[in-house]
Order: sequence, then C-alpha cells, then structure tokens
Amino acid sequence: MPEGPSIVILQEQVTAFAGRTIERVSGNTTIEKERLLLQEVEAFRSWGKHFLVEMPDFSLRVHFMLFGSYRINEQKSWAVPRLSLGFDNGELNFYACSVRFIEEPLDLVYDWWADVMSPHWDPLLARKRLRARPDTLVCDALLDQDLFAGVGNIIKNEVLFRIRVHPLSKVGALPAPRLRELVEQARQYSFDFYGWKKQFVLKKHWLVHTKRTCPRCLIPLDKGHLGRTNRRSFWCGNCQVLYE
Repeated sequence: MPEGPSIVILQEQVTAFAGRTIERVSGNTTIEKERLLLQEVEAFRSWGKHFLVEMPDFSLRVHFMLFGSYRINEQKSWAVPRLSLGFDNGELNFYACSVRFIEEPLDLVYDWWADVMSPHWDPLLARKRLRARPDTLVCDALLDQDLFAGVGNIIKNEVLFRIRVHPLSKVGALPAPRLRELVEQARQYSFDFYGWKKQFVLKKHWLVHTKRTCPRCLIPLDKGHLGRTNRRSFWCGNCQVLYE
C-alpha cells in the first residue's frame, strides 16, 4: 500500500498536467467517468494516502488500497487501467485502486492538520487527540488516518523501533517524552521515507520492517499481526519497552 510520502511524490510527478483539460477518459471503473471529459484540472493535491484531482465543480479521489499503482505517459501491457486520463501533453493511468468523486470543496472534507506531510501538520493537536484515546495500542494509533494521515505499516514499524516502544504499548501508558517522540518521529520518518524513495534506496534503510535480526541487540526480531488493524509488526522484545 502506498504511504503518504509516495502520494506526495506522485503529486510532484504530475505537475505538467495541472491547468490542462482532460481530453480522453477510459478504464474499467464503475463511476460515471464521462463527467471528467473536458474538465480542467485546477490542482493536484494529496491527503495522507489519498491522491486528489481538483476541478472547478468537483474532485476525483484516488485511493491505491493494498495493490494500487500508476503509470505516467505509459500503460501496463498486462492490465487494463481502473481509470485513464488523457491530456494534450500526456496521460495518467491508475491501476487496482478505488476512485470516486468528491462533490464538496476539499477544504471542507479533509483535515489538513492531520496529514503528517502537510505544512499544516499540528503536533500539539496530534498529542491532544492521542491523549483522548488512552486505551488505544500504539500500533493502531499510528495507522489511524484521523491521527496520522499518511502513515502506513512501514512507517509504523520503523518509528516504534526508533523510539524503542513495543507495538502493544497503550497510548495512555506512554511517558510524556515518549508520546512527544511518537508524534515527532511519525512526521520525521515520513520525510526520511520521502527522501529515500526519491533516491530509490528506501528498502536499504529499513531497520526492522521485514527483517529478522535487531540491528541494536543482534537477536531475532519478533513478528506478528497485532492490534485492531491486524497488520504485520516487527519489533525487538529486548530494546522496545512495553508500556501497559
């Protein structure tokens, strides 16, 4: 599943289509895709894992789910696009994703202060919202898009290892410095992720995600599907403290 930094990179890659008119539309989506014909793209925006195409009267939301992908100025030879948008200077193709229309202005729909990659990100608000959910496991809290829009499973595992917190710790049990680190590193690691992905070296920097051995303790890592979200977690039972 693409995480927030990947969507920001996509937003940067399609700037050539901003201000252009959609001249061709195709794909196997069930939405009324003909609405997109002759629409001028006012802006491309991102919120968390959502890629947004803003037009004068409505917007298009693309969510890449678990296996979604995209191609710019090319198509996959082995797959039909979920949605293909053609411009006078190229095309944008989306695969295996969810697409839908948003009728309201985006500023009324999205909480930009919850997006860890946004200039509007508010760490004080994030800590306040976390403190209101003391019984939530930290592995679930980091994946809650209302709290950390854009954080996905890779970022979750790496952040918890960085701050030495066990994924089954409860938010309300974290000491204040650890809670502050949780919020700070959710954003910091997202920007690290962004930089590494643009350099095509992201996986080289993973310390625990999909790994077998703790790089600090040199002992086997634990792994399992944890929490309400039941997503894969990798952690060290020695150096990551369980706060209960």
